[in-house]
Amino acid sequence: MKSEDTPFEGGPMDGRVLPVLLGITGHPPKTYRIPVPDPHGGPPTVLVYRRVPRTPGTRVGLSHRWKYEYAPEGTPSRRPNWPWSKPDTTPQGKPHDTNE
Repeated sequence: MKSEDTPFEGGPMDGRVLPVLLGITGHPPKTYRIPVPDPHGGPPTVLVYRRVPRTPGTRVGLSHRWKYEYAPEGTPSRRPNWPWSKPDTTPQGKPHDTNE
């Protein structure tokens, strides 16, 4: 499997460079989770890093190199962006006629 040395910024891993496995498209994963064991035997702490472009590519919107930035809030829950899964913004009930 192919890997790429990827720098980490922010958090406990700031300044470190780790080899990260690349996916089938040649990109590293969008989020990188690092479990850190608890010294007292408790549950491990998970550090979350998000992939961001390191250097701009030659074409707009493309990046050839990546880095990871620390995400202290963790990973937001993802759900499909289907039209029927959006919250209802219309007021409940019938609109009242103002011309009575």
